[in-house]
Amino acid sequence: MAERYRLSFTTGGLFLQEAPLVVERYLVLRDWKQTREQVRGENLLQVRTSAAATRISKELIARLELLDPEELEFLVDGSLREQGYLLWAATCRRYAFIRDFAREVLREHYLLMRRKLTTSDYDAFCNAKALWHAELDELAASTQSKLRQNLFRMLRDADLISEQHQIQPVLITPALAHLLARHDNEQLLIFPATDHELKRWLQ
Repeated sequence: MAERYRLSFTTGGLFLQEAPLVVERYLVLRDWKQTREQVRGENLLQVRTSAAATRISKELIARLELLDPEELEFLVDGSLREQGYLLWAATCRRYAFIRDFAREVLREHYLLMRRKLTTSDYDAFCNAKALWHAELDELAASTQSKLRQNLFRMLRDADLISEQHQIQPVLITPALAHLLARHDNEQLLIFPATDHELKRWLQ
């Protein structure tokens, strides 16, 4: 069997509002454990309950930890769109399920000129993956529905699809493309873009 998918992305979207606050604090402290404690202790995210603060900070920091210091600094200084792209990259690093969906469904649709993503595209992807990933079959229908809803929300937050689920052209700056591709060029395959467009970003 393939390695189990981590499937804990049921809440919160990309955390576009919260992420820069947390990253700014981290860049002062340079320690994720201290950052997590301060974020919760000071209710930096202005969340109503401490349980929610704990859940959100845990989920967000688990993703942000996968960005390197240069990416984090870029996130603080970047435009809202660049922040969205970076947080999408962090989410794809944390969740192989989302990374696979981005490459095999979102990007493939774009390459085939199919400009709209539907919930049935998601369901078909899940059914295909369930052959190797029993954990997808084990999900309650309500959890499956939450995962789908939140994945589409993240795609909208990252400006990769519109409210009507139309796939949006990626407007990535060369600086950000190079930063992401330093790990490897495959990091850019999570965006709807042709090989030619990827090359142009990296010129």
